[in-house]
Amino acid sequence: MGRLDDKVAFITGAARGQGRSHAIRLAQEGADIIALDLCEEIDSVKRFYPGATEDDLAETVSAVEKLGRRIVASKADVRDLAETRAALDKGLAEFGHVDVVSANAGIFLFGDKTHEVSEQDWDDVQDINLKGVWHTCKAVIPQLIEQGTGGSIILTSSTAGIKGTPNVAAYTASKHGVVGLMRTLALELAPHAIRVNTVHPTGVSTDMILNEATYKLFLPDVEHPTKEKAEPAFIAGNALEIPWVDPIDISNALLFLASDEARYVTGTELKVDAGYTVK
Repeated sequence: MGRLDDKVAFITGAARGQGRSHAIRLAQEGADIIALDLCEEIDSVKRFYPGATEDDLAETVSAVEKLGRRIVASKADVRDLAETRAALDKGLAEFGHVDVVSANAGIFLFGDKTHEVSEQDWDDVQDINLKGVWHTCKAVIPQLIEQGTGGSIILTSSTAGIKGTPNVAAYTASKHGVVGLMRTLALELAPHAIRVNTVHPTGVSTDMILNEATYKLFLPDVEHPTKEKAEPAFIAGNALEIPWVDPIDISNALLFLASDEARYVTGTELKVDAGYTVK
């Protein structure tokens, strides 16, 4: 018996990183998966790290299917409500219902003082990290209400959704916005037994932070900083003496929030941050 037997999870940003980890972890506990990812480069992002690809999404599909679970995956953009709805509807046509939502898709731009952030960078971050989360909720909530069986919505925020982060204004603002959205939805959806929570990781060992541009954020005076050189700076930010957590650590938190073990947990900011926000 799995903790999510007979459940269906809708996961955005599922091609790699945390999204792939979430799909695999929930599938391990019995869930079938509806997955979407942009699978394209974004001009403002590619100077920091490469975008996910359709091959990445195919790897997620293969990993879930190897566990004996079903998955319906779509190339879709959370900035586009119609595309997000279409991806969900494609999964609903296969599975008939949805029970768990992981609004995980996001980007990370950084390095400029707040007053120097470009209009395009600001808009891209808000459109994906905040509006995209809203679109995900907007697409799925009517289905959850109509089913009448409750549900769990987990929005991926960040330690930057709890405390200020210099030179990361757009991202920090977007992740704080996600918390406000969660709190409002938790109240609106409680009468329908739909729980809404946020998860707040510290740095996670994915392509989003394991790149030279991010290392340089911590080591601005080093011409070509390496992962090894950057590790002490990452460790310094956390209370526990680790540089970052692994995707599975966030997936395990998400699994808890998705499961009946968290049946009365709503409106909560679950930190998986190695003590970053209390240091």
